[in-house]
Amino acid sequence: MVSGDVYKTVAGVAEGYVTEQRSKFISYALPVRTAEEVKEKIEAFRKQYHDARHVCWAYMLGAERLQFRANDDGEPSSTAGKPILGVINSHGLTDVLIVVVRYFGGVKLGTSGLIAAYRAAALDAVAHAEIIEKTVDETITVEFAYPFLNDVMRIVKEINPQILAQKFEINCEMTLQIRQSEMEKLKERLLKVESLFIKKQ
Repeated sequence: MVSGDVYKTVAGVAEGYVTEQRSKFISYALPVRTAEEVKEKIEAFRKQYHDARHVCWAYMLGAERLQFRANDDGEPSSTAGKPILGVINSHGLTDVLIVVVRYFGGVKLGTSGLIAAYRAAALDAVAHAEIIEKTVDETITVEFAYPFLNDVMRIVKEINPQILAQKFEINCEMTLQIRQSEMEKLKERLLKVESLFIKKQ
């Protein structure tokens, strides 16, 4: 069972390809984290395929899968971006961009033909992708007096958050990252350590 702090994305760039009535559809599925990154990637594809008729795309961002967009790039409305987004949705993916580049082959495909071709191209890219599960992580920074370092380290060893940063002086500071569902347990244990307080989370 997938819990609320896990999501699926692609591990790296994957490529797909279909032809329909002499039109070529080259597709890519790739991991992205921000809308800004999406914009950069699309611009790069446009430069790479400057001679293509259409560079259509869709993306989904965030563990909640609430941030998404689709673009037909001159194809009839909802015949390209929407079917690409449909493939992202049907696989439950996020933090992903799928781009489909079309080289026109001289034969018009019609609305249903375009939808089928863009969907097939997007599916082929996803079929070649390594789909991985990632956890939704949270970060916390704590400060405590040096004599209590052992107490803190014992908790860190038991609950096993990732240590992102640490500073050991008279006052020690640690930045820890752990999956969302484990954060309350970690905070509860840490706050029992004398002198410790949470600086930010």
